[in-house]
Amino acid sequence: MLDGLSTAGLPTGCRHGVPWYVAHLGGYLLAALADPEVSLADGLEEALTRVAGLHPQCDLRNPGTPSATVAILRQRHGVLDHLVLADSPVVFDGNSGYRVVTDQRVDKILPELQAEVERYETHTPDHREALQRLVLAQREVRNTPEGYWVAGANPESAQHGLTGMTRLDEVRSAAVMSDGVSRLVTEYRMATWEGVFATLHAGGPSDLIESVRQVEATDPSGVRWPRYKPGDDASVAFCQW
Repeated sequence: MLDGLSTAGLPTGCRHGVPWYVAHLGGYLLAALADPEVSLADGLEEALTRVAGLHPQCDLRNPGTPSATVAILRQRHGVLDHLVLADSPVVFDGNSGYRVVTDQRVDKILPELQAEVERYETHTPDHREALQRLVLAQREVRNTPEGYWVAGANPESAQHGLTGMTRLDEVRSAAVMSDGVSRLVTEYRMATWEGVFATLHAGGPSDLIESVRQVEATDPSGVRWPRYKPGDDASVAFCQW
């Protein structure tokens, strides 16, 4: 799962843009991880290196250069490997309940600027300006030890993800999703993980995403649930055994 970071309308130093970056990173990442002996972190590092090599004419030192969150789940030899870089989670439905792997380091920085964005309704000039101030400040600490890590031009970021391994016989199903879906539980609090997986089993990812959109439609201006935009990108990969 790759979720491109918002540019908030600010320059990035790259003429290609976030969709181009995410599409190419996904292709190289799949190729790098085809060998089950390659670790997820090393495969991601290789993919980041290859994508950076595709556009050396762009200013890859620009702190706003296109970047993305990463969440990977890979099955091999009776185990599930996972890697999470930033806030797109991997959620396991296991024999002992639900386990969420997510990296929320970005939420721990710049709380004053985040609160300022949340003061305004979405689609207002004040909201846009506050969001741009937040994004500019986040860029200054992106991919630094003092801030948070995402997949960007610096391949080193791949080694800062949360990684682990789970025995396959301990898991019934799992979901890899963008935070535009997980917020149904974590921010909107309009569902539980049990309910999320019940929806996935019954109707698949499309039904779960529709549930998110129905909830967001009741609060289009972000009054009840302050947020950066009315509806974030929502994607789910659902696996069951």
